[in-house]
Amino acid sequence: MAYFAELNSNNVVLRVISISNNITFDNNIEKENLGIEFCQKLYGQTTKWVQSSYNGKIRGHFAGIGMIYMTNVETLGVGSTDIFIRHQPYPSWSVGIHTAEWYPPVPMPPENESTNYEWNEETQTWTNYEWNEETETWEIRQ
Repeated sequence: MAYFAELNSNNVVLRVISISNNITFDNNIEKENLGIEFCQKLYGQTTKWVQSSYNGKIRGHFAGIGMIYMTNVETLGVGSTDIFIRHQPYPSWSVGIHTAEWYPPVPMPPENESTNYEWNEETQTWTNYEWNEETETWEIRQ
């Protein structure tokens, strides 16, 4: 099966469909444009489609509804590529050089069963929460 993601005008994934590999192959060579043409015949010539890979071999991730399709990104070990990625969690976070993931400017400290960290965009630091057994709540650890 070949998978194609429909994008809106902001490159947000609206849906992902699967089509037969017979549609996307020409002389044993997979051609994305053949799948795009097929999708546009089904859903309209003005729709925008991009191929996705279920195993993530192309474009970093399998496309999912609500994900963003980004182009000209320096990631996955290449100077410029296009990827499917989740929404940027905070403005200060950037795409990783070797992965199609968002990373904070300061790495998160190790967590354990009794601690939890949350990114504070204003201070550009991690807030440490600790589980209080007595009150059964998370409290900011000073």
